[in-house]
Amino acid sequence: MDAREALPCDQSLKPAQEPIKGPVRRAHTRAVLGWYDRHRRHLPWRAAPGESANPYHVWLSEIMLQQTTVATVKSYFEQFLKIWPEVEDLANAPLDDVLHAWQGLGYYARARNLHKCAKLIVTEYEGDFPNSESELLILPGIGPYTAAALASIAFGQKATPVDGNIERVMARLNAITEALPKAKPKLKKLAVQFTPAKRAGDYAQALMDIGATICTPKNAKCDICPLNSDCQAAAEGLADKLPKRQAKKPKPTRRGTAYWLVNSNREILLRRRPEKGLLGGMIEVPSSVWLEGKSAGTKVKNEAPIQTDWEALPGVVRHTFTHFHLELAVVAGRCSAAKHKTKGIWCGAEEFDQHALPTVMKKVVAHAQKHAKKHPH
Repeated sequence: MDAREALPCDQSLKPAQEPIKGPVRRAHTRAVLGWYDRHRRHLPWRAAPGESANPYHVWLSEIMLQQTTVATVKSYFEQFLKIWPEVEDLANAPLDDVLHAWQGLGYYARARNLHKCAKLIVTEYEGDFPNSESELLILPGIGPYTAAALASIAFGQKATPVDGNIERVMARLNAITEALPKAKPKLKKLAVQFTPAKRAGDYAQALMDIGATICTPKNAKCDICPLNSDCQAAAEGLADKLPKRQAKKPKPTRRGTAYWLVNSNREILLRRRPEKGLLGGMIEVPSSVWLEGKSAGTKVKNEAPIQTDWEALPGVVRHTFTHFHLELAVVAGRCSAAKHKTKGIWCGAEEFDQHALPTVMKKVVAHAQKHAKKHPH
């Protein structure tokens, strides 16, 4: 018998615009939490069953998990805790050390805000995270999702974090055919209605786990889903078609030039990018501004760190950011006394690992080292 028939009369799931009635909500909560108690993922930042979550662990993991997969984050999380086991340790660390440890996670503004937030927690809150969504939202790098995740998971508050996994579960459970991102408020409202007053954090993590392991974007495992009997998309054969998404606009391509400058001591010039903006505060091989247009990478002399004979190296360095593709031409130059005239960091090739180079700049270094030897001045 269909499980919806076992619910009290006229209590099956209703269209999204109608409130979720109590018996349906309670049955839903029992199914979700019962599944979670048996099948929860074991993640290094999660508290063991029956134990209280560590707010520092929850916060650190949630910041790392923004735009990054669980599989990638695990090793970084464990390494951060090994170096900085408490929020006070992170707050007292030099920013460059934090940026260096963050290499490979991308979105480096997260690392800068992480460090800034840690300092604020220590100086303004005596090392204790505030426990309400409203207070958490004041902190650097914490938006509505992270504030709700911390409030519910770390402090047991009734709050509703909604990530991509939860959006997918809600869209399918209620057969929401409106496309994302327009459907986000509706999906958030549904998630809020279903969130229980008790174990709100476990409920959120349960939906995340269901979305990550069962209600996956493709090839959903509806036959083993604890919500299958109440899932409108499954009943209508729409699971793999939801949620719908608006067609993405093609990413534009920006172009620029990177300047590989070697002095007479065989040191290479590096510099720190401005604090604000993409890759803010990171170390880079000096580069021009990145502009759209085929001729954007040809403005070599105007933006070069010094005037010298620059030689174009073969090929380009390609990298993709969230909102655009990047192509960097690399030019090589030599100098003698420039070390005393040019602002920046002069670095031997064996010292690159000591600096927080973002992935795109590691590609520039590899490209230059490969081709500069073949094209000596």
